[in-house]
Amino acid sequence: MLFGVLARKAYARNLQYRLSHALNTAASAVFGYVFVSVWASIGAESPLGEYGTDGMITYIAFNQACFSVTLFVTNGLGLDRQVRTGQIALDLMRPVPLFAQLLYRECGQLVYQLLYKAVPLFALYALTLPLVIPPHPGAWVVTSAAVILAAYINICINYLIGALALWSTESRWLYWINLSASAIMAGGMIPLEWLPEWLQRISAVTPYPYMQYMPARLFLQMENGLVLLPSLAWCAALTLVCVGMTGLLRRKVEVQGG
Repeated sequence: MLFGVLARKAYARNLQYRLSHALNTAASAVFGYVFVSVWASIGAESPLGEYGTDGMITYIAFNQACFSVTLFVTNGLGLDRQVRTGQIALDLMRPVPLFAQLLYRECGQLVYQLLYKAVPLFALYALTLPLVIPPHPGAWVVTSAAVILAAYINICINYLIGALALWSTESRWLYWINLSASAIMAGGMIPLEWLPEWLQRISAVTPYPYMQYMPARLFLQMENGLVLLPSLAWCAALTLVCVGMTGLLRRKVEVQGG
């Protein structure tokens, strides 16, 4: 009951900013068309491997639509702000795990972003670009599962980033480092196999490929559902780390200005 209320409240709060978010989605569409034009020009001059021009356009369009769900979550889930105001002390006193509170609150926001940003943006691309659309419902199911797991992975990472504010009182810089790293190693703009070999090896031992690269390849039917297993493993591992971090928070709480 409580978690459902948290999710609904976060969703309802975002409804007040629909016009602003519509403008943001329009700007995202423009960026998407720019990236698509670049890859279409490259495809006209040379082959694009197993993707082909239309496949690469689909890869970019899919990832551009998914950014609002799989990458752009609340900075540190708002934990650094709670540390600065002292709200963190009250949240840790509640008879509900802190991680669960922030998780469901963020889920409400991500559902909003899915309905008002990701879906409209992808629909626009589908109407205006030569996308490769999966003909089988199974591809949509496994892709949806991969996107959900990707969103959860990013929520866990941001929870850990926000939690570090208890040691530094400011973890915003880590959020931007994570966003910069994910822009490259998640494969949102360029498939990972086209990165330098040393960067591929680093990316392979991180959860980043399961946030953009694998969902896009599942949508293009270049992978099968087995790639969900590593995603699940990362989700389980990060959940344990987040729970362990919450225990550390309870022993480290330091109220700044509260």
